[in-house]
Amino acid sequence: MKPKHFTVVERSAYRSLEDVVGCKWSAAVVGAINRGITRPGKLERYIPGISTKVLTERLRKLLAYGLIIREDYPGTVLHVEYRLTPAGARLATIIDQLHVLQKEHTVVIKQVDKLPVLSKRKASL
Repeated sequence: MKPKHFTVVERSAYRSLEDVVGCKWSAAVVGAINRGITRPGKLERYIPGISTKVLTERLRKLLAYGLIIREDYPGTVLHVEYRLTPAGARLATIIDQLHVLQKEHTVVIKQVDKLPVLSKRKASL
């Protein structure tokens, strides 16, 4: 017999997943890092519409969940780069698959929009 509700552990896992990928910016940040955009300034320019504050929050969240790592490069000018962890790389693959699905679905929606629509009056006849 299947349980009627999620267990506490399952609910916690779903909440964590939602916390990471539920934000509209997380997928964009992971995707950009996966494409080799690793420095914060470049990420901000690469992702249209993201603010410095939101980017910083997302990077901290992805770090906390172990999806990216931060590498500090000391020198005359200190700079920081981010890389995907193996778990982050798996998430990037899933995001890419979802992107392909979304593109295919958009094509289907456009095809459906071209179909003739029956008015309520004609449909009731």
